[in-house]
Amino acid sequence: MAVKEETNTKTTGSAGPLRSQSAVPTGMGRARLTLAISAGKLASSAGRLLRIGGGTSLPGMIARRIDPDVLRSVVGASGAKKIVIAGSNGKTTTARMTAAIAAASGKQVSQNRTGSNLLQGVTSVAVNFADIFGRLDSDVLLFEIDEATLAQAVPEIQPDVVVITNIFRDQLDRYGELYAVAHALDRMLEDLPATSTIVLNGNDPQVASFGQKSKARKIFFGLETTEVGTPVPEQSADVIRCIRCNSDFVYEVAYLSHLGLYRCPNCGYTLPKLDIAATSIKLASDGEGPTQVWLRTPQGELELTIPLPGLHNVYNAAAAIGASLAAGFTTEKVQTGLANVRPAFGRLEKIRAGDKNIYLTFVKNPTSFNLMLRLIGQHPGKKHLLLAASHTVVDGEDFSWLWDVELEEMAANILDVVCSGNRPDELAMRLKYAEVPLQKISMIEEREAALDAALKHVEPGGTLYIMSSYTPTQELRRIMQKRGWVKHYWEE
Repeated sequence: MAVKEETNTKTTGSAGPLRSQSAVPTGMGRARLTLAISAGKLASSAGRLLRIGGGTSLPGMIARRIDPDVLRSVVGASGAKKIVIAGSNGKTTTARMTAAIAAASGKQVSQNRTGSNLLQGVTSVAVNFADIFGRLDSDVLLFEIDEATLAQAVPEIQPDVVVITNIFRDQLDRYGELYAVAHALDRMLEDLPATSTIVLNGNDPQVASFGQKSKARKIFFGLETTEVGTPVPEQSADVIRCIRCNSDFVYEVAYLSHLGLYRCPNCGYTLPKLDIAATSIKLASDGEGPTQVWLRTPQGELELTIPLPGLHNVYNAAAAIGASLAAGFTTEKVQTGLANVRPAFGRLEKIRAGDKNIYLTFVKNPTSFNLMLRLIGQHPGKKHLLLAASHTVVDGEDFSWLWDVELEEMAANILDVVCSGNRPDELAMRLKYAEVPLQKISMIEEREAALDAALKHVEPGGTLYIMSSYTPTQELRRIMQKRGWVKHYWEE
């Protein structure tokens, strides 16, 4: 039997009967679908058997070559609730939280849990979880989808719920500038039917304006407190002018980049009334969590303990609650579901490396990098760092965003830093201009040698902080897996 991409999130008891299969093709179409799914499952099993992959994208790629309609056919035949989560940051954790709430509510969930969010990874959910005839035994189909893939995937999935977490400047050479991404997302939302629900971040001025011409119902989530945040957005904030009249926004408080309580003094544009709002937040002082949150929801007040640090995880939890309510779940099992959520692969992931500790963090834009710098800055003591960046297609070839990373705030607390990836010179240059002394900076392009050199600086019981773009994160974690420090990411 083919090994599935992820282990289905199950609860005790019967999962219920298979859904209606009216959309599954017949005749030659059915034979092609069966062949596509069978070939995809074989690829998934072979990849795991040979330890060369977890069936996260290859099954979908192979299946689509045989039957380009495989995703549409399988998902269309299922009576499961279909939830899509997109946005610049927070997709993976929001999806994990949503799945945890659904599972605690007694639902069986199928999802691309490892974050393989391009079209082949999304299709792998259908291939890995369906039987060879295209039948899915799931209550919820949960898809994390890359912004650039969303316009292709949504017509095939026909989701019941679409969540947009935020829009930040990200990989300009791949996505285009911020407003082009926003326009494309808005156009996609316009085509959703009245039976769908859009869940939007009301604290993001751009995202809050989405879906004005859509027939779909809208739910807004966000923060609504002055206990946290700053009086003005950080220097690297992306949307600081009104999207209607281009006047400067006035902020009562800025929470994260341009997310906050904003209003335009010229035309009056402001954030909408929030349906799910964090009204009080107590962050852990050590940057490690947990986080205490009080929320207003349509189903009453909630007091939550989120076992993850940072304001970004408050946003992720609020978005997950919005998705859950839009899918018809209640708030009764929210705390139960969130109680055991752990950091996703590379999201401030704590790893034991012999007698030393590693925090592995995937950073891909100024917002995520600055957020992680502030979180680890709350950890005691001066820091050993390993920074890694590569200019591949999936990482982005434009390094100009590094100049909006506020390394100056960390400079005085850096003991030593190793720069790696295939462009360590870009990182070293940025550190130099942040006034990190040159004797503290070394450049080692080869990833394993860089990891060993960085760990050599760390005393027993000490900690190495790794911040890296997508490809080096995968490479470094693969090295750690071979050494027995972590499991394969698809096994966690």
